[in-house]
Amino acid sequence: MPLKPAATRAARPLGTTTLFALATLTLVSACRSGDEAPPTEVRPVRVTTIETRDIGDTIALTGTVQAQTEINESFRIGGRLIERAVEIGDTVRPGQLLARLDPQNEESSLQGARAQLVAAQAQLVEARNNHQRMRDLVAENAVSRAAFDQAVAVLQTADSQVNSARASVNLAENRLSYTQLHATAAGLVTARGAEPGEVVGAGSMVVQVAREGARDAVFDVPAQVKDSAARRTSITVALVDDPKITATGTVREVSPRADPVTGTFAVRVQLIDPPLQMRLGSTVTGRVKLDTAPTIQIPAAALMRADGGVAVWVYDPAAGTVAARGITVAGSNASTVQVASGLNPGDVVVTAGAQALRPGQKVRPLETPQS
Repeated sequence: MPLKPAATRAARPLGTTTLFALATLTLVSACRSGDEAPPTEVRPVRVTTIETRDIGDTIALTGTVQAQTEINESFRIGGRLIERAVEIGDTVRPGQLLARLDPQNEESSLQGARAQLVAAQAQLVEARNNHQRMRDLVAENAVSRAAFDQAVAVLQTADSQVNSARASVNLAENRLSYTQLHATAAGLVTARGAEPGEVVGAGSMVVQVAREGARDAVFDVPAQVKDSAARRTSITVALVDDPKITATGTVREVSPRADPVTGTFAVRVQLIDPPLQMRLGSTVTGRVKLDTAPTIQIPAAALMRADGGVAVWVYDPAAGTVAARGITVAGSNASTVQVASGLNPGDVVVTAGAQALRPGQKVRPLETPQS
């Protein structure tokens, strides 16, 4: 029994010595750890290598299908319209009656001209008879030479009056024919300019006819697009109602004058073998790519704010670190930015993880090809 306390007392010094040794070892280890610098953090980032490429915006234009040639059918004389024989959408053939004016005045004029012609012809017959008689008498010296010359003058006057009366009849007949308007070519009626009962002037459009044959897609474009559209070799045109129906066209004509109301310019695109569904008046769209220029484009996620401006992180492959570089932005959209200055082809730019970086930080690049 007396041996148990002794054993207990011998155990206590051993425990104290062990704790002291552990404490000393921990202190030494802590001192050694404080003398060593923490390892440098290498952050993985996504990068892209800068390349220049031709960037040009593509815009969609809306227009209509029109005939290359449209004829404004009109009367040569004025008058009251009593009949219009066609409506919009009707197909007409050459010589078909389109409209008629009230012919009453022209018919009266023709009757008067014909009556004058009859009278002139009667006077001519009388003058010829008198001339024949005077010629015989002057041969017999029964009348003077002066009397014969007077008969010749009367005959010439009567002949001139007949010619004048005949011309008046022809003019009256033409004016009467002008009261009827006939189609000059085959085509489709696309507009009307007067209704029966209205008084129309000479040259005023009564019916507009789109000639059969070649068709254009006509677009109204703003000034900044006009020059680009003028240089397009081809434009793809699609129906608005069914975009799968398309045709290829080439720019045929660009109006040099802007519309005074809209400020746009009319661009006519000649359609090459358009499908039957592209009827006159159909609404179509055309896609035009604007002029291109070598441009540097980067993802918008690469941008950061620095010194009141815009900058990006540029990776140095030799040092394995990044540095901030200011850039000038030329344009942007939701996902990309066009860079005007600050970057050069071959630069490696951080595109993801830029907000967590600091100057001189080492990074591990994950190459992302530029889209």
